[in-house]
Amino acid sequence: MVGLSRRVSRRRRRVWPVVVGLGMVLALIGYLVARHVHSMLVEQCTAQSTEGPTVTLDLDQAANAATIAAVAHARRLPERAVTVALATAMQESKLRNVGYGDRDSMGLFQQRPSQGWGTPAQVLDPVHSAGMFYGALVKVPDYPKLPVTVAAQKVQHSGYPEAYARHQQDAATLAAALSGREGASLSCEVRSVGTPGSARTGRTAVTAEVRREFGTDLATDPPAPVPTEVAYKATDTRAGWALALWLVCHATTLHITSVDFGGREWSSSSSGKGWTSRTDPPGGTGEVLARLGSAAA
Repeated sequence: MVGLSRRVSRRRRRVWPVVVGLGMVLALIGYLVARHVHSMLVEQCTAQSTEGPTVTLDLDQAANAATIAAVAHARRLPERAVTVALATAMQESKLRNVGYGDRDSMGLFQQRPSQGWGTPAQVLDPVHSAGMFYGALVKVPDYPKLPVTVAAQKVQHSGYPEAYARHQQDAATLAAALSGREGASLSCEVRSVGTPGSARTGRTAVTAEVRREFGTDLATDPPAPVPTEVAYKATDTRAGWALALWLVCHATTLHITSVDFGGREWSSSSSGKGWTSRTDPPGGTGEVLARLGSAAA
């Protein structure tokens, strides 16, 4: 019996390291699989503020939010206007440009073509719908001093005006970031930004969209010597960050691989790291530099 016990004990000592080793291998495989799945699935933008909560949006929501802020910039409206607009769009459509709603309502703000907000195609254009919202908002006396719910309701005439309040803090965080006030406070994680049809059409498309949303005060610098780069001269640091974050939010649709401004860089290839510092920032003072996916000219 003693001999049998010793044999069993020796067998257990031989098996135990194998079990431990197998467990470690399985744990490592599980970690790598989880990390791979996470990296494959997560595409999102995160905004942080010193004054409010952290806000996470998917790429479509972030692009729409950035457009709403850009249109306010073009109209020289205050940050408060952006907060009201974002809280409204978050309630009305969850920042999604939907083609349906109550009766003939549609778009980011659920505007009704039958009520004079534009044709269906116009209402489904985020630049147009944001512009129409702001056009109505600025007619509200002292709207920057009103509670968000009151200002939004003056424009929307909703059956649930109190619902805008639930989005006020998140909207304020996004407005602070996208207006450029808090610098590199928003970043996006992306899987791929693809490539434009050509370097020329890529640069043209980016500049056309910048001018359509931001207006013409963000002047285009002389063409960069590299055909897949485009640079803009910001009027001030806040405007520069507003444009830089807008470019990041639209990176996948405009094929932007990296953005440089203010000594910081966002890169699509390492987007999980957010904005990183650069010791040798390219361009001149106040220049926002975007690089596009490489394509044959």
